[in-house]
Amino acid sequence: MSASGAGPAAGMGRPIRGPSALGVAPRRFLHLTMTLALTDFKLKFFGSVLGYFWQLMRPLLLFGVLYVVFTQLVRLGDDVRFYPVLLLLNIVIYTYFAEATGSAVTAVVDRENLVRKIEFPRLAIPLAVVVVATLNLLLNLIAVFVFAVASGVEPRWSWLQLPLLLVGVGVLSTGIATILSALYVRARDVKPVWDVLLQVFFYGSPILYVVEKIPEEAYREALMFSPLAAVMQQARHAVIDPQAAGAAAAAGGWSRLLVPVGLTVALFAFGLWLYNREAPRIAEEL
Repeated sequence: MSASGAGPAAGMGRPIRGPSALGVAPRRFLHLTMTLALTDFKLKFFGSVLGYFWQLMRPLLLFGVLYVVFTQLVRLGDDVRFYPVLLLLNIVIYTYFAEATGSAVTAVVDRENLVRKIEFPRLAIPLAVVVVATLNLLLNLIAVFVFAVASGVEPRWSWLQLPLLLVGVGVLSTGIATILSALYVRARDVKPVWDVLLQVFFYGSPILYVVEKIPEEAYREALMFSPLAAVMQQARHAVIDPQAAGAAAAAGGWSRLLVPVGLTVALFAFGLWLYNREAPRIAEEL
């Protein structure tokens, strides 16, 4: 067989590492990612009478239960301004993080037939999961802002900080999503472990409580080392209550915010590196 005849055949089984591999331009990679995401988004509500309403119900039901418990029974939020709005916003942000990372764990394995039969940038799979979670987040935020305005929260220019904060959560979620999806191919224990860690993040982030309720200043500052906690605290200051401490004040200074920012960038970079390294072996490991 000639060398020219062997070339295409030899390349058919070679997995693709990244968006530019085998001539896949960034524009085509973006189109592929969006196509996968929009397909998943539409199929999720296919045949449902209420459609997206079910996606909105999950954070709203959780909000309803927690609101009753922490305002009527425990009364944790009695002295917190706009506590119901704060609770709903925090739940929506956390839901985005949990959905983007939790759904990405099994994303590659769920598309086993596609991965085995077709050559395409494997990175598009976890990124599509993050895009779907982002679409759900944008729709959920509509309910948050309607509820905020109805509750008396005044619109202000500082609301423009929220998109930047959510981009940070998106970058963090993307990094973790790529790490988890790559590791799950080799170790199926990743899913139960991450499910437990998501619960740790839920109770370890200022979702149900506010940082000033923490008695020890050292613990308050340590909490701000978490990227998720820092985003929630700054979102509270920028969107809901300007009198509340921002993330920098809660952390003890702007310089300390370098920790959550550095963690976000490091996880994102490591996730892309790990996924790119594991991509050639993904089909073999499935």
